[in-house]
Amino acid sequence: MTTDVTVLGTGLLGAPAARRLLATGLRVTVWNRTPERAAALAADGARVAASAVDALRASPVTFLFLADAAAVASTLLSAGSREALTGRTVVQMGTIGPDESRRFLRDVEEAGGTWVEAPVLGSIPEALAGTLQVMVGGTPDQLEALRPLLSRLGPEPFLAGPVGSAAALKLGLNQLIGTLTAAFATSLAWVRAEGVDVDQFLRVLRKSALHAPTFDKKLPRMLSGDYSSPNFPVKHLLKDIDLFVRAAGASGVATDLPESVSRVVARAMAMGLSDEDYSALYRAVEARG
Repeated sequence: MTTDVTVLGTGLLGAPAARRLLATGLRVTVWNRTPERAAALAADGARVAASAVDALRASPVTFLFLADAAAVASTLLSAGSREALTGRTVVQMGTIGPDESRRFLRDVEEAGGTWVEAPVLGSIPEALAGTLQVMVGGTPDQLEALRPLLSRLGPEPFLAGPVGSAAALKLGLNQLIGTLTAAFATSLAWVRAEGVDVDQFLRVLRKSALHAPTFDKKLPRMLSGDYSSPNFPVKHLLKDIDLFVRAAGASGVATDLPESVSRVVARAMAMGLSDEDYSALYRAVEARG
């Protein structure tokens, strides 16, 4: 098993993932488009690469925690990066569309490298604790080869299917994040506007099949109006919801519901909440006097 790994993208999830990998004894090279974010990991023992190409060359396996497909393309598919891909494995761990992932599979294989997708469910606390849910798109052999590394981030990485399958699974789950949060925020705003006691509302809800644990997790933020220090900001949610709308629509799935959620998220963005926790959707639906 390799003891060297590269992390490209040290934002909200990439940085804690890199710290987790370092804590398990791996030698980790990091790079980020904003150099200051990568430099902060030097104190944890990471080697900070001067460029994405240098970072790719530093390790046989690279984990991608980049914002979107455009960021992946600009990082991996430059002339220098393409050359560095030869003989190396790239593991996509962010959220992109299944068709986008399949295109990267072709591009990376043409460059002589290996492309595997392993998006995760969970956020900063789970990344630091190594308890992320890791969904793998690739072959059974690729999963087994990567298991010693992936299991440091999540205890039970599993094969969702070929490349594209894990990306689709992850996107479907992220659509639920927006839909569930917007639905709960709307009901909460309604009962408060009607003067119904919130504790009473929650008592009934928690005893029903309608309850989801995320409601209790986000309720304090919605009631206090403190959406700072996000694990998942509004702007990333909008990116994922809109990506789901495009991908699902291309598959023939009706997208009326996620389109309506997208409008709520866009309203939150317009209110200046783009960098706040996604529970700020409550602000976009609450009644105003």
